[in-house]
Amino acid sequence: MTDQLASETIEAFKTSLRGALLCPGDNGYDDARRLWNAMIDRRPALIVRCAGVADVIQAVQFARTHDLLVAVRGGGHNVAGNAVCDDGLMIDLSPMKSVHVDPTARTARAEGGVTWGEFDHETQTFGLATTGGVIPSTGVAGLTLGGGIGWLMGSYGLSCDNLLSVDIVTADGQLLKASANENPDLFWGVRGGGGNFGVVTSFEFQLHPVSQILGGMVIHTLENAREVLQFYREFTRTAPPELVCTAGLLTSPDGVPVIALVVGYNGSPEAGERVLQPLRSFGTPVVDDINVRPYVVQQHMFDEGFPAGQQNYWKSNYVESLSDDAIDILIERFGAVPSPTSAMIIEHIGGAVSQVGEDDTAFSHRQSPYNLLIVGIWPDAKDNDVHRHWVRETWDAMQPFSAGRVYVNYLGQTADEGAERIKEAYSVEKYERLLQLKKQYDPTNLFRLNQNINPLL
Repeated sequence: MTDQLASETIEAFKTSLRGALLCPGDNGYDDARRLWNAMIDRRPALIVRCAGVADVIQAVQFARTHDLLVAVRGGGHNVAGNAVCDDGLMIDLSPMKSVHVDPTARTARAEGGVTWGEFDHETQTFGLATTGGVIPSTGVAGLTLGGGIGWLMGSYGLSCDNLLSVDIVTADGQLLKASANENPDLFWGVRGGGGNFGVVTSFEFQLHPVSQILGGMVIHTLENAREVLQFYREFTRTAPPELVCTAGLLTSPDGVPVIALVVGYNGSPEAGERVLQPLRSFGTPVVDDINVRPYVVQQHMFDEGFPAGQQNYWKSNYVESLSDDAIDILIERFGAVPSPTSAMIIEHIGGAVSQVGEDDTAFSHRQSPYNLLIVGIWPDAKDNDVHRHWVRETWDAMQPFSAGRVYVNYLGQTADEGAERIKEAYSVEKYERLLQLKKQYDPTNLFRLNQNINPLL
């Protein structure tokens, strides 16, 4: 539709904005459309680099009036690449970087373009934090709207569990506040329902006193992976809520396949040392770098493993238990990994995440103990078929152990995953409730470049 817009219409739209309007060929256009996942290469007809809420409202109204496909970019980190579209209008929030911290109330309000690294930079000045993504370049917006797994989730729940309110521009171009007291139905929906209901321009979070964490990893040789994962299974069954522990089958920087147990203990170092003593004394690890470190150092631990500009293809599922058979298949499949930067990650979910009422938020499956993420990462697009095949084959091999549920932030493109997979991110009852909210706030499905809950079906 954008090729039918008169130049006068586009110029009038441009003058209505405080931020920039970019078209193909303009300076900055290619940088603005480029996402973290290099596999995504799309060219919007128009990119609005929003300077504030007014620009978001203007962009939504323009898209609705002219029947344009809409993509919304926060951090641009999501593997599915829904932050950019071909031909339509990209609403780019990345210039909106304000973070306001109230150290007395222990709250922070962040605009929609803020990344977790930027958020932590502001809050850590006051020795405060909230559950945020484990890769600092991840956007606050996308992670929170889908749930938000992080190192503090055992103590404080998901990112969305720490959300106090949002400002959101809905499909009719109205700015609403959603909180426990204002538009509570919408507030329920944005805590796990993704970007289905509008463009969230700011997020208000509860903060907690966190300045350091007992964290790091122990690494074992791959030949001991079976015993290490069996230990991990038993260890996490009784882990206290202060501890978040993740297992990973990966390749070390010197090219050696290994099994790593990565931990973050949010509590007194003395108590943490006692909790971690069995993990650190198990077997004969080749690396043990667990120590007390600043929280931001823990947050940057995975930087080198998830660089921008690589080809990324992921598949994921919750699993109910790590049976010996499941462990054997994981190890067997990792033996065929085609890239030293690809990995298998097993996240233990528990603590405060599982203590939030199942009906309190749209986020579902809080009682699922483990999440399996198969991460394909490689540098060259010419090798895409090989690496995607390995991820898919591995995911297929693990289906007998799948809980039939998925974390919505780990879903890939709908064209690849299938529309029915989105329903696996929610219980039947929650999906129906989200569908009714979608019909109320976005009946024409203007915001459909997301893990879409389609009101038109």
